[in-house]
Amino acid sequence: MARIGIMALLVLAACGPMSPERAADVCEDRARAATGPTGEVGIGVGSDGPSGSFEIGVTSDYIRGRDPYIVYEECVRQKTGQGPIRPLELER
Repeated sequence: MARIGIMALLVLAACGPMSPERAADVCEDRARAATGPTGEVGIGVGSDGPSGSFEIGVTSDYIRGRDPYIVYEECVRQKTGQGPIRPLELER
């Protein structure tokens, strides 16, 4: 029975708030994605010959025209329960 209690506590601890630093990193990525479509192109050559890939992503924040600074602020508050520890930097 004690084992179940310990497991339950570990599961609940994993659901707790994220560190402010990690939240800032995650939320900066989300805010950048709100500025426009993202994409990736890959080209390679392997033992099976040439290969390629193409990927494009569009977030609901971008489609709805949400301000990336508001996206960042709300994301950090949701993940940590407090305001951001650093301002959003969109340029990288």
